[in-house]
Amino acid sequence: MRQTPLSGVFGVENAGHSWEALQQAVDRVVAIIQSDPNKDRTDRIITRWLKRHLSRLGAEIHLDQLNSLVEDRDMLAENLENLVKKERLEGRQEGRQQGRQEGRQEGRQEGQDEARKEAARNLIRRTEMSDQVIAEIAGLAVEEVSQLRSEIRH
Repeated sequence: MRQTPLSGVFGVENAGHSWEALQQAVDRVVAIIQSDPNKDRTDRIITRWLKRHLSRLGAEIHLDQLNSLVEDRDMLAENLENLVKKERLEGRQEGRQQGRQEGRQEGRQEGQDEARKEAARNLIRRTEMSDQVIAEIAGLAVEEVSQLRSEIRH
């Protein structure tokens, strides 16, 4: 299959939101431009298109100085690499934040579970209620109350 500037553009569009895949697609476009007989014109057109495309993708990189994919390839590669690093850092930070939130939620749940068990233990020690009644009051399964009762007896 013959590589044309248009096939290069499709490659960039199909790179998705992976900045590494995008960089590879841009590298292919640069190679296509370099072998195109109308290199300068094709470079200007595709460079303008790529700047708009990256803006639509939400790439927060400085594209003002990008005038030629062929000449400014290294600058674009560096910007995309920095963007990848930034996204990975943000992803790790989001992951940590989500982990802390889930940890707090688990901690609260464990605390509530322990409070229910402690309430059941107190009812077992201080009353003659059946396991069924204690389970309903404490919000536990009857089996859990029976287990707590056997632990208290030993």
